[in-house]
Amino acid sequence: MFPQRIMPSKVVWLLTMLLISAPLSAAHHGGARQEGMAGQASSIEVAHPWARATPPGAGAGGGFVTLTNHGDGDDMLLGATSPITERVEIHIMEMDGDVMRMVPLPGGIELPAGESVTLAPGGLHLMLMELGSPIVEGAPVSVTLEFQHAEPMEIELQVLPVGASPEGSHHEGGHPKGAHDHGHAAH
Repeated sequence: MFPQRIMPSKVVWLLTMLLISAPLSAAHHGGARQEGMAGQASSIEVAHPWARATPPGAGAGGGFVTLTNHGDGDDMLLGATSPITERVEIHIMEMDGDVMRMVPLPGGIELPAGESVTLAPGGLHLMLMELGSPIVEGAPVSVTLEFQHAEPMEIELQVLPVGASPEGSHHEGGHPKGAHDHGHAAH
């Protein structure tokens, strides 16, 4: 009627195995690049996080950053959250005939091992949707990036003036594999 009694030596063995495997698992998933929310090192490096200020009444704003995967395995940026809005989406700009359209990427962005992906105007980017108030120049925006393997990572987007770009930036934007074939119908 009751489960079989576990011998104390088995309990000690089980606890020992759990304590030994936890640091090994953490070491497997991290480099010494950026700390995730839990304080563990991540193999994802963040560079140049920024956004543009938005004019009053703007319903959305863009977020841009370069992500480098220093890990041994591929990862994915699955999504993001921010305290300034209830919804952050990953988007890409695509040509629809002669018109450039912004298209959501609900599957995320591939971050191949050893490579960098740049989220920039005119390409991949974060969209902070349904803003309750404008994004203000000089007031950093907190964003938490969510990955398939790496720990969630909180970053701050430095806010530049409306229409500005960081000095020396290029706006090609990194494109994920299959970005032009992700099943969205043209709008």
